[in-house]
Amino acid sequence: MDDNGIIQLYWDRNDQAIKATSEKYGHYCKAIAKNILSSEEDAEECVNDTYLNAWNSMPTHWPKQLATFLGKITRNLSFNKYKHSHAEKRGGGEMTLVLDELADCVSDIDTVEQTINRQELSKAINSFVKSLPIEKRNIFVRRYWYADSISDIAGDYGMLQGTVSKTLERIRKQLKAYLTERGFDL
Repeated sequence: MDDNGIIQLYWDRNDQAIKATSEKYGHYCKAIAKNILSSEEDAEECVNDTYLNAWNSMPTHWPKQLATFLGKITRNLSFNKYKHSHAEKRGGGEMTLVLDELADCVSDIDTVEQTINRQELSKAINSFVKSLPIEKRNIFVRRYWYADSISDIAGDYGMLQGTVSKTLERIRKQLKAYLTERGFDL
């Protein structure tokens, strides 16, 4: 079934919407959640919550790209679950590494100015990512959006892990310089 058909099922409040979503995007959503949470059970819970959130938000919103819409919901739910389960302890896992790598480029300090400029920062980051060559863009997105491991990225691109790490390091430096040039205080 195509995306518009699935979305129409949501709008019609037809229970088949969940089944169709699961069949077409279940593995995609679970991969996102599992990369962030490193737990099969937690990932499954987030995917189920994704379907519920999609069910609740569809009547007021017709997404342009269903995969992106579902991926964003899954990612946000997974981050929230991750933060909740790691509130008192810092566990291992890929997500801690991903967040630590980006900490130098985008800080987590919320001042009034940063809160106001958050949308501008998001636009600047999107603009920077779009300006990257396609392979570097894909590596960056896989690491920092999907939280894929460096070894998985290296394997998929036929690169050494060190090459992927160095590429990501260079992109982060470029991102930091790009944001600094545009007046963002990092």
